[in-house]
Amino acid sequence: MKTIELNNGVKMPILGFGVFQIQDSIECERAVMTAIETGYRLIDTAASYLNEEFVGNAIKASGIDRDELFITSKLWVQDTGYRQTKDAFQRSLNRLQLNYMDMYLIHQPYGDIFGSWMAMQELYYEGKIKAIGVANFSTDRLMDLIVNSGFVPAVNQIETHPFHQQIESQKFLQEQGVQLQSWGPFAEGKNNLFHDQILSNIAAKYEKSIAQIVLRWLVQRNIVAIPKSVNSERIAENFKIFDFELTDNDMNSIATLDTNESSFFDHRDPKMVKLLSELKLSL
Repeated sequence: MKTIELNNGVKMPILGFGVFQIQDSIECERAVMTAIETGYRLIDTAASYLNEEFVGNAIKASGIDRDELFITSKLWVQDTGYRQTKDAFQRSLNRLQLNYMDMYLIHQPYGDIFGSWMAMQELYYEGKIKAIGVANFSTDRLMDLIVNSGFVPAVNQIETHPFHQQIESQKFLQEQGVQLQSWGPFAEGKNNLFHDQILSNIAAKYEKSIAQIVLRWLVQRNIVAIPKSVNSERIAENFKIFDFELTDNDMNSIATLDTNESSFFDHRDPKMVKLLSELKLSL
C-alpha cells in the first residue's frame, strides 16, 4: 500500500475505507472486517456516523496488530470547545476500544473550533492522537486556524471527486503542508457518474470499473481516498487500483468534468451553517 507522509512525519495509507451511512451493526462490522481482510488499513469513521462501536468491534475481531492500522474519527459540532472536545474524544476512543487514535478531525468548521484545536493539540502531545486535522474547512477558514493557532493541521478532508476536483484548494493545501483527503470520491453517484461517457471510455481501455478509474485518478493526484461500500465484491474491486496507471491524456480528459461546484451543499451557506450547528446527536 502506498502511503503519504503527513507534515509531522506520520505515514498515512493513500487508500482507505469509509463507513459513512453504515449504521446497521451487523452490516457495518461485516463491511469493516471484509475491508481489513482485503488489505485496507485506513478506516475512517466519525462520532456523527453513530457506528464507532461497530467499527471497534470489527477491528478487535480482525486480529490485525494495532500498529498496522490507521484509524480516523471526527469531533461533531455539538462537542466543540476545550473541555467538551476532550470528553468527546475519550468517548470515541472508548467506543472504538482503542488506546490511541491515528487521526482525529474537527468535522465541521463551526462552533468553538479554537477551543477544540487547543484540546486536540494537548491530546496529540500526550500521544493519544498521532495526527490531528480538520474536515470541510474552506481555504479562508483553514488559514484563520493556522495563523491564529500556530499549529498546522495534518489533513483537510473535503468533498473531492471528478465533478468537484478542488484544483485550487489542493494547491493551497500543498503550500500550507496540509494533506488533501477526499470524501465522497464517487459523488454518491450524482451526475450519473457511473455511466459518464468519458469515465466509461477510460475504464474500457484498462478493463477496469469506473470506480477504479476514479480512485486511481485521485491516487495519482496524491489525494487520500476513503471509498465506502457494503458489497464485498466492490470493496475488493476498489482496492485493486495499483496495477495500472492513467496517462496524462486520461488525466486531462477527467479534468474536463470539473464543475468547480459542490454536488451536495455549500459549507458557507448560512442555512447549512445553522442546520449543522443545531444538529444535536445522541453521542
